[in-house]
Amino acid sequence: MTASASPTPSSANPRFAEALTRLGLDEIHARIRRFPEETRTAAEAAAAIGCELSQICKSLVFAADGEPVLVLMDGASRVDVELVRRELGAEKVTRAKVDVVRETTGYAIGGVPPFGHRTRTRVLADRSLLEHDTVWAAAGTPHAVFPMEPKSLIAHAGGTLVDVRERTA
Repeated sequence: MTASASPTPSSANPRFAEALTRLGLDEIHARIRRFPEETRTAAEAAAAIGCELSQICKSLVFAADGEPVLVLMDGASRVDVELVRRELGAEKVTRAKVDVVRETTGYAIGGVPPFGHRTRTRVLADRSLLEHDTVWAAAGTPHAVFPMEPKSLIAHAGGTLVDVRERTA
């Protein structure tokens, strides 16, 4: 963690803070880290935290036949949209537009947490997240992140464990 990070319960987006309380995860409040600079990208977040890029949990919204789906992916990897399409049995999967992300989750891109969303959405979690003891995810704002054990994070997100990571040749 960099010296500029500070733990404060008010660091999280209020909707996300309410979700933590509702889910019985009050201990996470004290572990949230707020940074003066935005951590919208996985690389920015990893640099600010001082962790490996793959320890960042990206929360990415896609549209599968027009229906939003959240994909949780490690920060060092890209989502293979074709694998998502097959996993969902969808005809077409694309990245969701900015307005769809905000409408579905209640958060702006760069600050979307893995749970605590405005609407219930299907969640796919890539197995690569399990390669770490702890992963870091957005706390509802591009300035705040929180650490959590991957299995617990996926369970609280209601995620289905899948393999949707893009493979490089």
